[in-house]
Amino acid sequence: MNLHEYQARALLKAAGIPVPDGEVATTPDEAEAVAARLGSAVVVKAQVHAGGRGKAGGVKLAANATEARGHAQQILGMRIKGLVVERVLVVPAAKIASESYLGVIVDRASQRPVIMVSPAGGVDIEEVAAKTPEKLFRVAIDPRFGLLPHQAMALAFELYDDLGQVRQAATIMQQLYRVFLDAGGSLAEINPLITTPEGEVLALDAKIVVDDNELARRSSIAALRDVTAEDSSEVEARNAGLSYVNLDGNVGCCVNGAGLAMATMDLVKYYGGEPANFLDIGGSSSPEKVVAALRIITRDRNVKSILFNIFGGITRCDDVANGIVQATGQMKLDRPIVIRLTGTNEDLAIEILRKAGFEALTDMDEAVQQAVKLAQEAA
Repeated sequence: MNLHEYQARALLKAAGIPVPDGEVATTPDEAEAVAARLGSAVVVKAQVHAGGRGKAGGVKLAANATEARGHAQQILGMRIKGLVVERVLVVPAAKIASESYLGVIVDRASQRPVIMVSPAGGVDIEEVAAKTPEKLFRVAIDPRFGLLPHQAMALAFELYDDLGQVRQAATIMQQLYRVFLDAGGSLAEINPLITTPEGEVLALDAKIVVDDNELARRSSIAALRDVTAEDSSEVEARNAGLSYVNLDGNVGCCVNGAGLAMATMDLVKYYGGEPANFLDIGGSSSPEKVVAALRIITRDRNVKSILFNIFGGITRCDDVANGIVQATGQMKLDRPIVIRLTGTNEDLAIEILRKAGFEALTDMDEAVQQAVKLAQEAA
């Protein structure tokens, strides 16, 4: 789950991290009033779960409240990577002496949180890692002890020469790690972490991504979820008990089990296709789940063919077959569908599909190749 910048800033501020004041506005009038209260120059920032807001015109500097109103009017309602901007954050324009990067992520290789810093802040950390990896410094954190003071100080010395700023940054690192843990985060970052001409170290921007598996234990964090800012298909899938991620390809995939879903996507790529989604209907799938899955896949107009790849273990093949029959009876299917079923109640499932006019395959490679070919022919 992604948090908006204003929500992440609030968590940082509550933890004692120095964050400039700012308020959220949903109308141009509100933005003007906030800018008037803050005084002098302000920055109007789109609040949307998408990167590249500045390049898309979603971050603008305003010299006064009137200009802030005009910027808010332009930004509110605009689309950034398909998401509509419904609110803006108005913050004071900071005087910046330097910009750095600070982040905490879960490193699955070491099975530990890793804190990363870079003196090259204000740009995507992926760009820094690719172009100037020597400017990226990491420390794996032992979860038994947390981020130790000497570790934070060592990282801070990679950013600053001034001892006062080093101490400020080291404190912020430990506070950010605490926010990361308390929120159940998979990512918490400050980019940029700035210094002012007066020598203060401030968090100018904030991003927090929460592990969905942690939300059941953190009701206050779960309450921050903004479903209006998420992909509508992903919201529908979550409500239906499906795991779904929209991608850019044209072969719609419906699979049971995350491992098989990943293998299916790899095979689609291997045979020259592009998967349009990751969709895991899970184990013990009811026909209703399959209906919901097919409805979500067909809503994507980029999908040119649909591939069902089911390996029946806990998942019964006849449940999936009944779901396909129900779904195609409820909606007009205007794209070819390829079905591969094997496992529990396989013979029954094949008979159900045969009676409904569908052919079922048992070979995974054959099914994937057929789905890729159909998508390419329809493209």
